[in-house]
Amino acid sequence: MATTNTFVWSGLDKNGRKNQGEIVAASQAMAKAQLRKQGIAAKTVKKKAKPLFSFGQKKVKPADVAVFTRQMATMMKAGVPLVQSFDIVQEGLDNEAMRDLVGEIKNEVSAGGGLAPALAKHPKHFDDLFCSLVGSGEDSGTLDVMLDRVATYKEKTEALKAKIRKAMTYPIAVIVVAIVVTGILLVKVVPTFAETFQGFGADLPGFTLFVLGISEFVQVWWFIMLLVVFVAAWGYSQAMLRSKKFRDRVDALALKLPVVGTIVHDAIVARFSRTLSTTFAAGVPLVEALQSTAGAAGNAIYARGILQIRDDVTSGTSRYQAIRATGLFPTMLLQMTSIGEESGSLDEMLGKVADQYEAAVDNAVDSLSSLMEPIIMSVLGVLVGGLMIAMYLPIFMLGSVI
Repeated sequence: MATTNTFVWSGLDKNGRKNQGEIVAASQAMAKAQLRKQGIAAKTVKKKAKPLFSFGQKKVKPADVAVFTRQMATMMKAGVPLVQSFDIVQEGLDNEAMRDLVGEIKNEVSAGGGLAPALAKHPKHFDDLFCSLVGSGEDSGTLDVMLDRVATYKEKTEALKAKIRKAMTYPIAVIVVAIVVTGILLVKVVPTFAETFQGFGADLPGFTLFVLGISEFVQVWWFIMLLVVFVAAWGYSQAMLRSKKFRDRVDALALKLPVVGTIVHDAIVARFSRTLSTTFAAGVPLVEALQSTAGAAGNAIYARGILQIRDDVTSGTSRYQAIRATGLFPTMLLQMTSIGEESGSLDEMLGKVADQYEAAVDNAVDSLSSLMEPIIMSVLGVLVGGLMIAMYLPIFMLGSVI
């Protein structure tokens, strides 16, 4: 894939009025050629300068892709030509990385390529399922309908992920703050009290001695402890990146965790149902649909199970029997699949299953958040309050010394 750059231009538009703007192209010559096609007589075309102080360009997030898909679907439904839709959507994007990505796709399509092949050149942002659905829409002449379905699929999927992330972010943030505050108290505040206690001339309470011992240990070894945490985090990220066996174990453990395991299971079932419902409605062949669904499962255990379903269906087993044989999916999904196969409305039945389990995940996440708040505040109170009590306990007992 050719590297593209953003160019700043100024010149006269079709009506002879002065105008200026930005355009994404592989080179300055290509930028001028694109401007000529748009009827613009460019006087200057210069590569856009990068800011002197930059903290890095924003990355393209799945949520950006979902918004882009919805905007394209809206434009296509309104009858706006495909290339013009790209121009309109690109101008309204704030994320420069996403704007560049849309510009690259537009250039591919303008050069005579199809939308699906153009998207397939960016597998990091548009997976096989996305490209397959768009390709089906192009082949059948229903690109606007297919983009709408893909947009709905992406929106629901991202909403589910965001809900789970939100539930996990709050407790993790509070725990990190609690650890930092406790560390500061042990390293900076407790030693000050320790110097004061040396002149008391009496035995300190056992609880206070225990906290002072912890403080001395942390003062000596805090750097090593911090280094161990960073090494452990780095080791975990590398193991997840490089070791399939390790990822499989983590995925299996996630399903066994109390409360959280149920949320993970329901989220996977919802994603499986939503993906299959979307692919069936789009007319994607079953084997190809199951292959894409396995890639979107988000859990190694279920990915293997879906591939097993694909193999069983290929050998002639019914979808109901193939799904049941894995032992991974709930009775409701099995029953709805059976009804859908018999009535010829499998996409509709799977859509209802997805709605049911997405609602279940929402309720479970809300309940978990409500449950975690008092627990976290209690832990925070015990940590900080315990340290304060340990430090002030000798002062309260000072009267007995006097």
